[in-house]
This record gives sequence, C-alpha cells and structure tokens, in this order.
Amino acid sequence: MRVNKYISEAGLCSRREADELLLAGRVTINGEVVGTGAKALDGDEVRVDGEIVRARILASTPGAKRAVYIALYKPVGITCTTDQSVDGNIVDFVDHQERIFPIGRLDKDSEGLILLTSNGDIVNEILRAENHHEKEYLVAVNKPVTDEFLAAMAKGVRIHRQMTKPCRTRKIAKFGFAIVLTQGLNRQIRLMAAEFGYRVTQLRRVRIINVKLGHLKPGQWRNLTDAELKGLLPNRTQW
Repeated sequence: MRVNKYISEAGLCSRREADELLLAGRVTINGEVVGTGAKALDGDEVRVDGEIVRARILASTPGAKRAVYIALYKPVGITCTTDQSVDGNIVDFVDHQERIFPIGRLDKDSEGLILLTSNGDIVNEILRAENHHEKEYLVAVNKPVTDEFLAAMAKGVRIHRQMTKPCRTRKIAKFGFAIVLTQGLNRQIRLMAAEFGYRVTQLRRVRIINVKLGHLKPGQWRNLTDAELKGLLPNRTQW
C-alpha cells in the first residue's frame, strides 16, 4: 500500500496532507526517511515525526463501524488544519472522539459549511478538480453590487496568473451577492472581487454539492445523512 494511503487510512490526516508530510521528510519506514510514492509493506513500521502510525480496521470491513462524516458550520477564526500546534485548529475545535480531518479548506476569515471525515479515500474523490463539484457562497461587500460586476465575476477573472472558471452569480442585496464556484483557488472570491475594487466584508459557504448549511449555527455540526453521502459520490457503494 502506498504510504500516503496508509497514513490517511490510519486516520492521521488526508492523503493530500500525507503527501505534504512526505515531501517535508517527516515520514519514515523502518527508520528511513521516505518520499512520495513509497510503499508500506505488512510488518513495516511507519512513523510521522517519530510517532508510530498504527493501521486501523477500515470501515468497509464487514462488521466494522462506518467512518465518520460530518457537516460543520465553521466560525470565523478557525483554521482548517490538522496541525494541533496551530491555535484554533479545526480538529481541536470539533473535538470529535474519532480522528477526523477536513475535506478541502475554508479561509480562516471565512465562515460556513465544511465537511470533515475519518475516511481518507473520500477526501481525494471529492476534491478531484475534474469532478466539477459546486460550492455556493453568500458574500457581503463594501459597496453596492452592480449587474456589470456580477457579469464580470461570472465570466472569469485573472488571479494567481490564471483565469478563473466561469461561474454563476446573482444579486441578493444592495451590498450582497451569491456565487457558485466549481474550483477552489486560494482566497478566490476575495481576490476576484478585489480586481473590480470590491472588498469582501463577510463570506459564508452555504452549500457543497448537495449538502447544505441549513439551520446549523456557527460552531454546530451534524452527521451527514445517507442521502447526502450518496449525492456526494453516487458511484461509491461502501462508506
């Protein structure tokens, strides 16, 4: 098994974060530092930062408990990292009895819906760019929203030396609009708005694919329903 998958299935972090650990030289197998692409064999001792990573029973094993899948209303100020040395990290904030990690990111200055799980495989499946998964946000800005601004945002904006993908926008208030994205560049909405002289004063994510924020209050979380899980990944049969 590839060591990044081994680490994620042990519940330490997502596979993507495991790759970052490997690139940073923080992973060893039988005492030797390994890089991306390394494989862990039966009986190998895998360590991260010197701590042994212990394999666990997978949720797909007959009779095993299903993995954890939750929807959280992340408040402003919470950081989407599994690094528990970071003050206000999302793992300590949720304080779940299982080892969980976030699916994707939501800026520290932003609030709203984020999904967390103990299943490393589902993280990569949901985050794959080719899946074109929708994420919807409600945005407040510092000056009146115009039709021209919304049309320009929807068409695409050059940030991070690339054009953003076309998206959907609609006005919801004099100083507010909704936007539906199918990509997740760093601070994307804030940077897009800034290109037209707007400053985002509040940003709340209210939907990820078919999962809605609903009646959750800041700091509250709930387990995902079977229907929501099937909507997230309709081709998956084991959870």
